[in-house]
Amino acid sequence: MQRQELLDRLASPRTWDLAVVGGGATGLGVALDAAARGFSVVLVEAGDFACGTSSRATKLVHGGVRYLAQGNLGLVREALHERSTLLANAPHLAQPLPFVMPAYRWWELPFYGAGLVLYDLMAGRAGLGRTRFLGRGGVLARLPNARPGGLRGGVRYWDGQFDDARLAVALARTAQSRGALLVNYCPATALLHEGGRVAGLRCRDAESGREFTLRAGCVVNAAGVWVDTLRAWDGAAAGRAATPLVAPSQGVHVVVDREFLPGREALIVPRTADGRVLFAVPWLGKLVLGTTDTPREDLAAEPRPFPEEVDFILREAGNYLARAPGRADIRSLWVGLRPLVRPDGADAGNTGGLSREHTVLTSPTGLVTVTGGKWTTYRAMAEDTLDACMAAGRLEARPKEVTAHLRLMGAPAPSVPGVPLSEPPGLHLYGTDAAAVQALPGAGRELAPGLTEAMVRFAARHEYARTAADVLGRRSRLLFLDAAAAGRAAPAVGGVLADETGCDPAVEAAQALAQAYLTLPG
Repeated sequence: MQRQELLDRLASPRTWDLAVVGGGATGLGVALDAAARGFSVVLVEAGDFACGTSSRATKLVHGGVRYLAQGNLGLVREALHERSTLLANAPHLAQPLPFVMPAYRWWELPFYGAGLVLYDLMAGRAGLGRTRFLGRGGVLARLPNARPGGLRGGVRYWDGQFDDARLAVALARTAQSRGALLVNYCPATALLHEGGRVAGLRCRDAESGREFTLRAGCVVNAAGVWVDTLRAWDGAAAGRAATPLVAPSQGVHVVVDREFLPGREALIVPRTADGRVLFAVPWLGKLVLGTTDTPREDLAAEPRPFPEEVDFILREAGNYLARAPGRADIRSLWVGLRPLVRPDGADAGNTGGLSREHTVLTSPTGLVTVTGGKWTTYRAMAEDTLDACMAAGRLEARPKEVTAHLRLMGAPAPSVPGVPLSEPPGLHLYGTDAAAVQALPGAGRELAPGLTEAMVRFAARHEYARTAADVLGRRSRLLFLDAAAAGRAAPAVGGVLADETGCDPAVEAAQALAQAYLTLPG
């Protein structure tokens, strides 16, 4: 659907059953679930879909091994269930991945091994593979270039990985196919209140400046780390102050070439110097190292890492790899802000102690806010959010679990073998849409590794892409894999986009962003 058609639908005088603010994992999940239940749904997003935290995950679909040590078995159990659901509904974008935990101290094998066996048992029939204890040779065979000195053995277990931003686009397209109206680059500017109740919202098209008033029976605030902004608007209208709900935590990821850890298996360090888990994950032809857990109060759209975070990741990776990566080896460097929920009286400076579970709140005016959680449980978060909408009398009660077996756009048949997500990007990420991509002009013209002119045209026509950064960062993922290559490809991508959309593709902004993803702090 062309953008003008989307805006014309926004302008139509009607009352929607549900209006969602926020086009990340949470908001898109809510929109899809509601649309699949037959509600009329509109969603607006200030930037591009998944342009914030939802495109900057560690690319893992997991039950949360670390939560076992915290005793949060309920969260692990839910995440393991949702992990299997996600892998089944989007097999082209989410797949099983084996992890190896190397042990260099005598107690690590029995201690962590027992936890991973329990992880297996909790997964039950939803398990992806059996946990096995490995000898020294078994570890080195699966983790080429792991540091051999002092290695005592290891444990191999299974979790999943995915392409987060492309999964977000698949959610948006699937929701659209169910009748939902989704518009990116259309920030909410105010909430509507009538008789002391939320009755809708106002929004503005960022490209034209055109303003819209959207009336809705229920409004869901799914703005991620920015949910407190809408809560403040709501509180002001009701004559009360809203207590801050989110304590953002910054997670930094460093991308290097696969030569530092060849193979298709990931490395996990269960406890680093700061108490977090460190991953070295093969993803789309590169190696993703991360992540950190640092409090951050400012909510920049493009947060930059602190110097010590990059040094920490490189140093910790060097403790487990035969060849330590250095700053000169970095191909891309990106940051995500986790919307951790702050309980009353909690210390926002200790993000490691804050909940990773999601929270759903309904204000006295009827505004439903959802935040926290993680990508793996986006579908469960959506169900809980709609439960809250119904409990508040804002939506009529309808049966749930409609998305449990709803395959997303592009999902191939279960019998079709997929290309591992550890391999470089290509047509396999489009699933059943690959033929449609190849049918477009420019299918044989490569603009950058893994990115053709036809892919850019498909992004503009079917995947809501408006700018060069949309294509390079969240449709092809090149910005996250090789920022320098993304900068070089920006003019060519912009030219195709301009031809498709007739609007400014913001090439210079994309080039500046690519440079930022290579700029080292300090």
